Formats: sequence, C-alpha cells, structure tokens
Amino acid sequence: MYMSFGDTLKTIRRSKGISQRELASKAGVDFSYISKVENDRLAPPSAETIIKLSQILDVPSELLLSKSGKVSSEIKDILSSSPEAIRFLNEARQLNLTGKEWEFLTDNLKKLR
Repeated sequence: MYMSFGDTLKTIRRSKGISQRELASKAGVDFSYISKVENDRLAPPSAETIIKLSQILDVPSELLLSKSGKVSSEIKDILSSSPEAIRFLNEARQLNLTGKEWEFLTDNLKKLR
C-alpha cells in the first residue's frame, strides 16, 4: 500500500513515541505545521527541513526524502556540476534497478575507495 510523505512521517514519529509538539519544537517549526504535513494538507517541507526531521527521528534521511520527491542541496550541487553524475543516473534509470540492485551498487561503490 502506498504511503504519502505525511503518512510516513506520522508513522515514524508515533513509532518513536514523539508528539507533534515535541517534533515541531526540536525542528523549530510550529506544531500545527507538522499536523498539516502529516495529514497531507501541506506539501512536504524543504529538503533541509526533512533532513532535520530525519535526524530528530533517528531515521535515514533518504527514507523521508524519497517520499517527498526531494533531494538535498548537496545532491543538487553535484548534479548541476557533473555531467558524469547525470549520465550515471540516466543509465541506472534505464536499467530499472530494484531496491536490492541499488543496495548492491551502493555497497560496491564503497569498495572503489
């Protein structure tokens, strides 16, 4: 079943035993903002705010970023300055990699260094 960004954020927050008010306070936003995002009445926040929420909730930022369709400013910088990175992603897109294939690729990339 598909879960929206808001549903995902709510599920993670509840599983960590954190209230909307507590999450909002730690993230520096109003609790009503968290409520509206969780209930899909507002679009997902900026990538930087999503990364902050991920850190507070102690989950990989990629989890929430992927649900939002956003990327961090560092990734944007890499893509805007590297035709090779764009070519790599285009090749991967054409292969329709599975989650396990992406994990395999990530693990093997680490071995290059």
